[in-house]
Amino acid sequence: MTSNNNIGSTKMKKIVTLLLIIFLGILIFISVVFTTSVTKRKLPRINISKSELAIRGDILSSDNFKIASSKKIFKIAVDTRYLDENKIDLFVKLLSVYSNISKKKLYKKIYKSLSKRPGYIILSYNINARTAKNLKELAFKLRRLKVFKSLYRNGNKYLVGLEVIESGEKRLYSYKDTLTPVVGYIRKYESDKGKTKVKGIKGIEKSFDNLLNNSKDGIISGKKDVLSYISFNKNSLIKNRVDGANIKLNIPLRLQKNIELLIDKSKKKYGAKEIIVSIMESDTGRVITLASSNRFNPSRILQKDMSSLNVFAIETQYEPGSILKPISLSLAMDKNLIKHNELFYAYNKGPKNAEGFFPKGRYPLGKYVIKDDHRFKKNYITLNDTIIFSSNIGTLQVAQRLKADDFYDGLLRFGFTKKTGIDLPYEKRGYLPSRKKLRSGESRGRDNVFKATIAYGQGMTSTFMQVLKAYTVFNNDGYIVSPKIVSEYTINRKTIHTVKSEKTRVISSKSANKMKRMLINTVKKGTGRGTYIKGLEIGGKTGTAQLARGGKYQKRYISSFFGFANDKKSKYTIGVTAVEPNSTGKYWYYYYASQSAVPLFKDVINTLVKLNYLEIDEK
Repeated sequence: MTSNNNIGSTKMKKIVTLLLIIFLGILIFISVVFTTSVTKRKLPRINISKSELAIRGDILSSDNFKIASSKKIFKIAVDTRYLDENKIDLFVKLLSVYSNISKKKLYKKIYKSLSKRPGYIILSYNINARTAKNLKELAFKLRRLKVFKSLYRNGNKYLVGLEVIESGEKRLYSYKDTLTPVVGYIRKYESDKGKTKVKGIKGIEKSFDNLLNNSKDGIISGKKDVLSYISFNKNSLIKNRVDGANIKLNIPLRLQKNIELLIDKSKKKYGAKEIIVSIMESDTGRVITLASSNRFNPSRILQKDMSSLNVFAIETQYEPGSILKPISLSLAMDKNLIKHNELFYAYNKGPKNAEGFFPKGRYPLGKYVIKDDHRFKKNYITLNDTIIFSSNIGTLQVAQRLKADDFYDGLLRFGFTKKTGIDLPYEKRGYLPSRKKLRSGESRGRDNVFKATIAYGQGMTSTFMQVLKAYTVFNNDGYIVSPKIVSEYTINRKTIHTVKSEKTRVISSKSANKMKRMLINTVKKGTGRGTYIKGLEIGGKTGTAQLARGGKYQKRYISSFFGFANDKKSKYTIGVTAVEPNSTGKYWYYYYASQSAVPLFKDVINTLVKLNYLEIDEK
């Protein structure tokens, strides 16, 4: 009996013990489940998200050639801890073939990492998109070839292979130095996302930097598959990238290239430091060429290029010289201060020479003497003679009739001491003596030296582009227009045209057209006759301005010809300037505008004819 009780007691103990073990097991299981559910686990993420880098917009010519564009660059990386040491040779050989990186360079980086501290290393920062695509395919093949080994970390199994990652963007200039310095250049910087980006520093790249960089990165997210790629389904998120705006210029590449070739030859011929040419539609302000002989490759700026980075046409101020005479005289005409067929004394006292010419005129102005370069066969000259033969003396006599305020305000209307409105940064304004200086002696009827010198373009400064803008008045019935280089921009497939240049009246149509006829006569009979082409309407004015340094004029010059060329359909205002052409030696005479700027002006017109921008009337 006792034996049976002992047996029963033993069974009961076993059952209780088993139940306790089961209960304890259940408690442990519940505890583990609870702990796992409420604590952060170091497991591979189920979801993955990747961003797609948006890039800077393009700069295009009017004929749709890419002057500047951006492309993505990628970096390739590997974690040497996951690289099977027995397959390093295979890895290096394949990667070298796909990436065009030398095997020597790859071996050096890999073994340096393995010998010091195995881990994550960058093998290259500058991989283009096509190569990156091929390398991504290689990364998949390398996994299948088991070039990489799995490692356990925190109890979880990981495998990290070859990584191909967007590292930023690179700016490309397909035509190297074409359209520089107008197009400008960029500088690299690292974004807050660690990507290489660029920003504009000069030129169009600078003035339209906000639009060019107005971009949004794309986003792709979804569940991760076994190879760590995104597996797309209805819950995946895809946001396409939006690149920066594309900027389209008014300048056609073909015309720009032709003018650049022309001025490169002229710079060498005339021994000039720089030559500038610009062509603008007289009635719209569209700049179809702005060319300099001093250019640079924005992709590789060298020390010798430093002096060429600025746009001379807007950033250099100088005394314009005789090209200002038509402007001064037209202001007097507009105030009806010149009588019809009026004659002006030439101050050319003295006997005639054997050819019948008087000595060059000499006009006393206080303690100064104003001289003329041209010799006349008569004592009195007309207003037409004053323009055709660029008489300082005729010009200053007319200018003295203008009231100081009328003269000053008139020059302001022509755009002097004001920015032209061109869509380029860092434009200079130029300088004019004050109203007070122009009024000096006016109440007593005395000549004013400031009026005199300004009238023929000395004692004040302007920029090339200010003069070009001012000359649109004579080819546009007295209206002035602002120069515009950019025509439109496109962002996210939407095209927006830039604001058109508004016309502003400066002088009457009658005064403008009268001066226009004089400028045409200058081409037919005077200092600009080297530009004459039968069948086209061409007019303009020479200017040979002496450069001053330290308050003294030196034997260095800026020679210019500004004017227009028209056919029955098109009207163009054109400016040509040679900076410091030869003024000494065998070809000393090139410093005269008639010997340098004038023949180049004609070559520019012939180029417009050759490329069908102008059509010669054969009648």
